[in-house]
Amino acid sequence: MAASAAACGGSDESKGANGLEESEITVGTMLVGDTAPLQLAISRGLFKAEGLTVKTQVIQGGQEAIPRLKGGTLDISVGNYVSFFAASTTGALKVKIVAEASQSAPKSHTLLVAKDSKIRTLADLKDKKIAVNTKRNVATMLVRSAAKPAGVELDENKNFIETPPPGMEAALKSGSVDAVQAIEPFGTQIQQKLGARMLADLSSGATADFPISGYATTEDFAAKNPKTVAAFQRAMVKAQGLAADRKVVQDILPKYARGIDANVAATMVLTGYPTSLNATRLQRVANVMQQFGIVDKPIDVKPLIAASPAASG
Repeated sequence: MAASAAACGGSDESKGANGLEESEITVGTMLVGDTAPLQLAISRGLFKAEGLTVKTQVIQGGQEAIPRLKGGTLDISVGNYVSFFAASTTGALKVKIVAEASQSAPKSHTLLVAKDSKIRTLADLKDKKIAVNTKRNVATMLVRSAAKPAGVELDENKNFIETPPPGMEAALKSGSVDAVQAIEPFGTQIQQKLGARMLADLSSGATADFPISGYATTEDFAAKNPKTVAAFQRAMVKAQGLAADRKVVQDILPKYARGIDANVAATMVLTGYPTSLNATRLQRVANVMQQFGIVDKPIDVKPLIAASPAASG
């Protein structure tokens, strides 16, 4: 494992052409629109240009990434900020955010119900089962944030069912859940195939332009491998910038997200792809987490953000 080699100081053979501490790393990814820039960086040789080889492992969400990062089977991983920030407060993981992945855009994160569902408003969600990729993450927080003004307090254990995003269509169709918190491109796919109704746009109001996900590593890995982390950051900034072109994203999406065809890719709602780490923006997540009792004390996100290549010289 790259982390193990780094802990021993590495070897001359492990160093890249650019003098990186590690020339090969393993990155956790998800088969969703949020990770299109990572796939672009791999396919277009942006990591290679930095002397870095990136191998990927598919995960279901940030909660799964945390033990893998801590155990060293992942060097860096995508994940939602809620899971990463919560882990930092409990001591489960000493986290460093190295790059942003996505932020919400109108209808990029939706709450869907079957077309013939009796659920008509958010107030009807009481005692209902809602599919999310993982519990206690940004998905549940977005749903809870939308439901609370309607007088509905949702419980993490009673109301939410963990379901991989590709499996949400089947879950809604079978009736095993009453609603799904859909991530793109699966939200578009579910609406097209099942005629599902959008109960709420979770990317509006208080959570408009809301930071959703980023790439994190451990404090230890970042400290021991600053050049490797900086190389990853430089490549991702370029890739995030490329993702501003819709066609670039829709062309690559079917190549890595199973079950997503060209039609869904062409019509899906795209998330936002920030190109810089912004502590003020990410502080919004921490503040909402405290509001909903996900953490019981304020979180200052500034110490959790790794220096950018420019800042580190």
